[in-house]
Amino acid sequence: MRLRNIKGARDVIAESPLVVHEPEKRKGKWKEVFGNDHPIRIEIGMGKGKFLYELAGKNPQINYIGIEKYSSVLLRALQKMEVQPLENLLFIRMDAEEILEVFGTEEVERIYLNFSDPWPKDRHAKRRLPSKEFLSRYDQFLQKDGMLEFKTDNRKLFDFAVGELSAAGWETVNITYDLHHDSEMAEGNVMTEYEEKFSSQGNPIYKYIIKR
Repeated sequence: MRLRNIKGARDVIAESPLVVHEPEKRKGKWKEVFGNDHPIRIEIGMGKGKFLYELAGKNPQINYIGIEKYSSVLLRALQKMEVQPLENLLFIRMDAEEILEVFGTEEVERIYLNFSDPWPKDRHAKRRLPSKEFLSRYDQFLQKDGMLEFKTDNRKLFDFAVGELSAAGWETVNITYDLHHDSEMAEGNVMTEYEEKFSSQGNPIYKYIIKR
């Protein structure tokens, strides 16, 4: 279960220079925020930040933005960064529903969705991050040749996500139903905290890479 109520988390986030406050004012200006013309990649629902922190450390030529709704979870990512800050990694605390207020046309090169909330009730389907409703949002700020990567251990959510692609006008570049036993897809794979936990229990990890 995600941590959501660590006392003082919001205060720490409000004072952190690693968190972009009022991100809607940065829409269309993210390269100015980073001070370079490097590609921008984002993770929506980044959890405690292990995945993005490792990616950013390995790829200093790429700028990364981690988006997380819950203050107490974002706090964990900030604690990692305090030990060894990375110039190419910033955070936003926000609900993904507001994503179009933050990024401009073709401003993002790649989107990562990792172990997203499955929202299991049918009436909540449009809240799922790989839903056709969210894919339509991503289409408005992802570069024309940009891609989206999605990983989960939830087969029902993955099947749902795959089923949304055609109606949303997206197609698969690559797909696997057992990431850690797929040599092509597993090459260079960076694991999240959830991925380490679930795969150690023998659960298969599902992943697709998609484009429009």
